[in-house]
Amino acid sequence: MASYSAAGSVSVRPYVTVNGQPADAKVTHGEDNWSARQVLIVAICFLLNMLDGMDVLILSYIAPALSADWRISPENLGVVFSASLAGMAAGGLLVAPLADRFGRRKLILASLIMMATAMFGSGLATSVTELLITRFIVGIGIGTVLASMAALTAEYAPARHRTFAVGFLQAGYPVGATLTGFLVAQHIEAHGWQAMLLGAATLCLISIPLVFALLPESVDFLLTRQPANALQRANRLLVAIGRAPLERLPERAEAQAERVGLRGLLGEGRAASTMLLWLAITFSFMTLYFVISWIPKLAVEAGLPAKDAIYAGAIYNIGAFIGISSLSYVAMRVDLRRLILGYMVLAAGALVVFGSVAMPLAATLLTAFLIGVFVQGGFNGCYPLATSLYPAEARSTGLGWAMGVGRIGAVIGPMLGGFLLAEKVSLPVIFAIFAVPVVLAGLCVSLIRMPK
Repeated sequence: MASYSAAGSVSVRPYVTVNGQPADAKVTHGEDNWSARQVLIVAICFLLNMLDGMDVLILSYIAPALSADWRISPENLGVVFSASLAGMAAGGLLVAPLADRFGRRKLILASLIMMATAMFGSGLATSVTELLITRFIVGIGIGTVLASMAALTAEYAPARHRTFAVGFLQAGYPVGATLTGFLVAQHIEAHGWQAMLLGAATLCLISIPLVFALLPESVDFLLTRQPANALQRANRLLVAIGRAPLERLPERAEAQAERVGLRGLLGEGRAASTMLLWLAITFSFMTLYFVISWIPKLAVEAGLPAKDAIYAGAIYNIGAFIGISSLSYVAMRVDLRRLILGYMVLAAGALVVFGSVAMPLAATLLTAFLIGVFVQGGFNGCYPLATSLYPAEARSTGLGWAMGVGRIGAVIGPMLGGFLLAEKVSLPVIFAIFAVPVVLAGLCVSLIRMPK
């Protein structure tokens, strides 16, 4: 399991042994250099995270056109936003934990098939009800993929770069969202919002054979669950990433049962930290999904033309990429908890400025960029924090539950934003309200203590 040193760095203790030596020492504490296979695995996960960002954020980019076409009120539009987020909660809580039992690769493939099918359904929807159902199913797939990818990246990255790799993985999400924003801005007037959804569905479909051919199963999963031919499969993967093969599988200790499922999240001194992590992610998601769902719409409310408003959402996601990447890099040298707190405080300041200060277009876009840097950057630090908090036997469960419980905030955020807009609450008050949760999130993270 993981623990923090006095300096705040993360260390990882192996969880299985062979003849008194860590069976996964070559996996967990091996060379600090990257092999070509490890880079490929993380790159594929990064690409999948780009698809997730596209599938979630595309709805916010098409929202003005969808709202005008179907004459949807802000309250109902907020419910549509929240449908995929509720699905992500269901995926994280109910489906993602199955990766610890059946394997990361199988769950990722099944989720991609589900996402592609539901995305085609959303593009062909003829009513709000059909759109709600298909977006909910898309969310289930996304919630599952996010947890499984983070766990897989943590297990394949070199130990010294694990925090960076898991954090940088999350940068794929805003990259996908940014590219989607620019494409939607250029093509939605000519082709319509349905075509945008069908295009996203096609990209999901194309990714399935790529993942099937190139993404391997987790070595940690093979060693702990020991499915058929586990030793041969694990050794092929170990050799492929430049590590020594094992002579035999480790014994499946009875104590391991205490480290799977929910028991793995609450046992061994992790209960308080788990609760704090859940609170931090809930607060973060509340503001995060308010911002990413409503920035284009709010930019229009602030007086920007619709096309420039879409660009504001895309530029926010460029900031998110910078924020996630910078936090992941600095976290290799600075206590991740303090770093997240600092980002969240700065995020609150940027939110207040965006909502209360009248600015020209350039300054408005710059502020949207800074919101992306600090809100997304601070929030995504929770992923490497979670992978360090939980043992491999419960890693997908831990990530899935943290993100699943946190989706409570993701559902509340857009719906609350829609309600406040419908009630004609002023933009300064709205953004001040949503500045509070990010500060609370940073405080919760700062109180997390890793078990010894």
